[in-house]
Formats: sequence, C-alpha cells, structure tokens
Amino acid sequence: MHKLALLLALVASPALATDLKVDVAGEANGTITIHLFDDVAPKHVAQITSLAKEGAYDGVVFHRVIDGFMAQTGDVEFGKAGANISQAGMGGSDLPDIPAEFSDLPFERGVVGMARSQSPDSANSQFFIMFAPGDFLNGQYTVVGEVTDGMDVVDAIKRGTGANGAVVGEPDRMTSVRVTE
Repeated sequence: MHKLALLLALVASPALATDLKVDVAGEANGTITIHLFDDVAPKHVAQITSLAKEGAYDGVVFHRVIDGFMAQTGDVEFGKAGANISQAGMGGSDLPDIPAEFSDLPFERGVVGMARSQSPDSANSQFFIMFAPGDFLNGQYTVVGEVTDGMDVVDAIKRGTGANGAVVGEPDRMTSVRVTE
C-alpha cells in the first residue's frame, strides 16, 4: 500500500477501544468485560487503566453488594487479602483523587460508575457495576464504562446484607484485572 494511503487509512480508522477483562472468583466465577469510555471520562479511565496495568486491582474484593442496585469493588488499600477487610470501602490508591467528569449517560443495568465520598471530586480507585437502573445517580457520579460481556458473572456476585450491603463472610474478588486495547 502506498505510504500516503496507509497514513490516511490509519487516520480514518476508529480510535482504539479500551476494555478491562475482570476475572472473578467466589460465588461468581468467570470473566467480566468492561468497555471503558475514554471519551466520556478520560481522567477516570486513565487512573483505572493505570491501576489495572500495575496489578493493583488483582485480589480486591467486592465489599459492598446491594441486591437490585450495584456491586462495588476497587479498594486497592483495604480490599485485599491481608488487609483489614472490615475497612474495605474506606481506602483508595496512592494516586490523587480525580475531579468529577459527569456526563448525560444514564446509570442503566451494566453501567460502571466511579465510587466517591460526599465530595464529587473524591473518586480514586473504587468503582461499581449496576445490577439495575439507578436514575438517582445520573449527573451525580461519573460513568466510566459498561459491561459488554459477563453480566451473568456480575449477577452471581455474592450479595451483602443490611442497608449498606456489607458482605459477610468471604466476599467474591477480582483475581485478575487486565487492560486490552
């Protein structure tokens, strides 16, 4: 192919898509594929992919799982074996918190959002996957992606108890989180 034609073909081709492949073990066993929205939440996606590439998410538990709502994970500080799992959900990474990147994308079943504290600009490493629509989250939390495969694995994640969805006993965990482009 002529060099100019090749260059034009490369420029005209769509941007590379970024996905996460999340292997889960516990009551749920299998792989979840999450397509990340680089164009909607670039700072959040950059932080998630950076943490995934360094292996920070490997072994992290799903610490807050509310039936009919969502499954939350990603506490790389307190959510791993050897950490005080009762503190899971209170930690983050060594990276700085990320300013909110709110969008018009709705929180539907399979949507992935960033967890945060009361401050909209406090997201760090934790994220959640929706079991069902959550319109009350729209415009309040950053949407970072959506599950494109493995929703059956998400649906099988061990549920928590009580209003906060804390998982009792041995929680399901992400055994491996890989970035694919």
